Amino acid sequence: MENRTYTADAEPGETATVAGWVHELRDLGGIAFLILRDTTGKIQIKFEKDEMDDDLVETGLNVARESVISVTGEVDEEPRAPTGVEITPDSVEVIAEADTELPLDPSGKVDAELSTRLNNRTLDLRKEEVQAIFTIRAEIQHAARETFRELDCTEINTPKIVATGTEGGTELFPITYFGEEAFMNQSPQLFKQLIAGSNVERVFEIGPIFRAEEHNTPRHLNEATSIDFEGAFCDQNEAMDVAEAVVTAAYEAVAENCQDELDALGLAEEFEVPSGEFPRLSYEEAIERINATGELDEQLLWGDDLPTEGEVALGEDVGEHYFITDWPSEIKPFYIMDQDDDDQLSTGFDLMHPRMELVSGGQREHRYDHLIEGFEQQGLDPEAFDYYTKMFKYGMPPHAGFGLGGERLVMTLLGLDNIREGVLFPRDRQRLSP
Repeated sequence: MENRTYTADAEPGETATVAGWVHELRDLGGIAFLILRDTTGKIQIKFEKDEMDDDLVETGLNVARESVISVTGEVDEEPRAPTGVEITPDSVEVIAEADTELPLDPSGKVDAELSTRLNNRTLDLRKEEVQAIFTIRAEIQHAARETFRELDCTEINTPKIVATGTEGGTELFPITYFGEEAFMNQSPQLFKQLIAGSNVERVFEIGPIFRAEEHNTPRHLNEATSIDFEGAFCDQNEAMDVAEAVVTAAYEAVAENCQDELDALGLAEEFEVPSGEFPRLSYEEAIERINATGELDEQLLWGDDLPTEGEVALGEDVGEHYFITDWPSEIKPFYIMDQDDDDQLSTGFDLMHPRMELVSGGQREHRYDHLIEGFEQQGLDPEAFDYYTKMFKYGMPPHAGFGLGGERLVMTLLGLDNIREGVLFPRDRQRLSP
């Protein structure tokens, strides 16, 4: 809009045109106030009824909340106003009238169920605290990109429509692709490995992944954002260093650049940036510490995956971000390399927040014969992955990497109760629209 002034930039003594949404109306008899909201904040519009044109007053005071309006008038200093200034209007234009019956209250005075909020996300995003989540989410992704670039990584984009699943199994969304069966990709894993095997060497991607898991929990989605890294001539220890750097950088960037947003969420005083290196526990030590908490009905045995309640118990015991390393080979994917001195142990690792897993990674199997054996051991047909396996015949360097759950990072960083709060339009078993 030409000559528009954002509310945060309105200065006393000037004539300004502001535009936004009607946040609130307060009629005190001879005087009334309209609070206009835009992306930078709120400003008070003052109507002195006896001193103004009747049509102007009627237009300003009869407009429904959340209508879009434009107001032109003189900006005056007013210490009692919410932002210390107010506008006395010369004109009010109603650009888009809102219904008087709103499905939720964007002012936040009346709470709404999460399902109602997600069904009306445009209205929900007009709330300061909801906007704050997505401003912080954007800052996290920006920090991740900057960190990867500082580590000489090249950003890539891999296919999301594939002929075979990354890890096989039933967790695939099938689609029809010009008369042939195809799938939505579970992970960029195989493609990022192929690129790391080229002369590019270090790559990263921030993009969607799709998993047809029938979970219905506060921490699972069927379409999620994965923050991926793959580096040639890297081992699992170097990959863990990168994962730690990315997570720490996200916290540092939010602390430095998002204080207003943290304040809107009530987190400004308690927000802490991780300090020091994340502890690295072996899988064996992890199950011993979980068993020692006494929180599980049955003791974990070697080879068991960690149940959610076990992760929570260990997280409370550790009390900070930590890695679990030296996982049993049998419970890690085929592309994770075994350790040189013990083929019962893998080079796989997980990065954990005290609440949940954030990252899964490890060194990859780069030797063709061993890779084929891994396929067969997990009941997968190597022939179906020929586009991937044949490249390992042509000089594949050692390489390692990880996938970091973008929404889980947002969820744990902000202490959100449900992962869907950190997604604009989440996709799960019950939600395909909007």
